[in-house]
Amino acid sequence: MLSTRPTDSQPAAHDQVYRALRSRIMHGEMAPGQALTLRGIGKEFDVSMTPAREAVRRLVAEGALFLSSSGRVSTPELTNDRIEELAALRALLEVELASRALPRAHMALIDRLQSINMTVAEMVTKRDAVGYIRSNLEFHRTLYLRAQAPAMLAIVETVWLQMGPTMRALYGRLRRTEPPHYHKLIIAALKAGDEPGLRLAVRSDVTQGLRMLVS
Repeated sequence: MLSTRPTDSQPAAHDQVYRALRSRIMHGEMAPGQALTLRGIGKEFDVSMTPAREAVRRLVAEGALFLSSSGRVSTPELTNDRIEELAALRALLEVELASRALPRAHMALIDRLQSINMTVAEMVTKRDAVGYIRSNLEFHRTLYLRAQAPAMLAIVETVWLQMGPTMRALYGRLRRTEPPHYHKLIIAALKAGDEPGLRLAVRSDVTQGLRMLVS
């Protein structure tokens, strides 16, 4: 349970609520357009309205939640134009992060990526959409951390956050039976030190599925 003591515990409470909701949204545990209420958040996390409101405020600022003029809070329902915009951001930023990570790639990183990709495959076999999205993002984050570009990675994670519910909807449409083909190409390019191949594999991986949503 989260503490609701009125003074020093309140910042910790709102941060825990924020992080829990942020993880759910990013990993597709919530559907596009799903409504939330402060009362419901407060009840679930056993906190007062103040930390619930502050957590929602932060998520609205990041684009993870949408606040209508009537005060309704929900996860975003992305238009085709918005999906294309966010896909373009992923293609620009994630390709750059991968390129910066390449000189710092070592066998331990490659082994870790191969291990994560086995988890991705396991989630596909189980048809676990949330597990798939979570492990897929872990694959990308693990690679991008080697770029040592925290500001760029923070922007990318905000894009992932805005797209979480939409990615869940996309997973249902893809009906995946195997892990992403481009992950293997990313790993092969890292092993070979092939920057053009790496850039192409990452760009293809982060955009190919999203094209289905706007077709």
